[in-house]
Amino acid sequence: MDPRPIGVFDSGLGGLTVARAIATTLPHESMIYLGDTARCPYGPRPQGQVRDFVRQIVAWFAHKDVKLIVIACNTATAAGLDLAQRTLDVPVLGVIVPGARAVVQATRTRHVGVLATQGTCDSLSYPEAIRALDAGVKVWQAPSARGVEVVEERLASPAAMGRDWMSDRGAFDTPLVRAIAEEDTAPLRGQGIDAVILGCTHFPLLKDEYQRALGPGVRVVSSAEETASEVVEYLERGEAFAPAIMDDAGGGEPAYHFATTSDELGSFAVAGEYVFGRKLALVEHVDEGLLERLG
Repeated sequence: MDPRPIGVFDSGLGGLTVARAIATTLPHESMIYLGDTARCPYGPRPQGQVRDFVRQIVAWFAHKDVKLIVIACNTATAAGLDLAQRTLDVPVLGVIVPGARAVVQATRTRHVGVLATQGTCDSLSYPEAIRALDAGVKVWQAPSARGVEVVEERLASPAAMGRDWMSDRGAFDTPLVRAIAEEDTAPLRGQGIDAVILGCTHFPLLKDEYQRALGPGVRVVSSAEETASEVVEYLERGEAFAPAIMDDAGGGEPAYHFATTSDELGSFAVAGEYVFGRKLALVEHVDEGLLERLG
């Protein structure tokens, strides 16, 4: 048994969709989440720069005594997962392999699509991961230029206060978002695709809009639940569950600690509650300069 927390990080708030799935699947586990909101979005940045960000953030986590790290950002997974795995003594998981597994399991035509940031598409990480699971699957990619920004902007608005995205399904149903969804999915329509992976952890918040644009014959999936299942497998193999999951009679409540590079801690807490589904009682500011010195 291992009471240490799980570390999760993302370029901003989107990775909280993964953190939420982990907290739901493993309700006894503690967690530390870092959103690099000040440097969001990662998608348009050069892969070398994103790799530097990953190096800095995993160095920060190395001082937090976590037992496992999840890179809950597809762009960061593509750019820096291998680096993080070689750098740390604890397991580091990304979201691309779980996402690839989810879309391969969802397709019947073996024609699938990937909706992701430009950086993730350029890395070809999804096509490679999908074909490693099934070499016969045909893959089309569609980079989104504005998906991350529109999510972060909406979450930063007062409209998110006191609400929960799981029950607030119409929050992103606006003319602008519908136009973005139509634009983003255009390369995928007419290809016989029957399953699309949301290759960015911000995009589950736009799932209904993407689903509408793609049509009812396409299954839209995300990597959050599959990533949570992979975390379970790692902890099970290492016999590293928190004590309470082994014996409900002996163990306290999990501790959730949140951190952000943004100066707007209040806004991060409001937006984080909207995505994570519970109040962010403790939010720490992490200075970019500190991360740069650590990396």
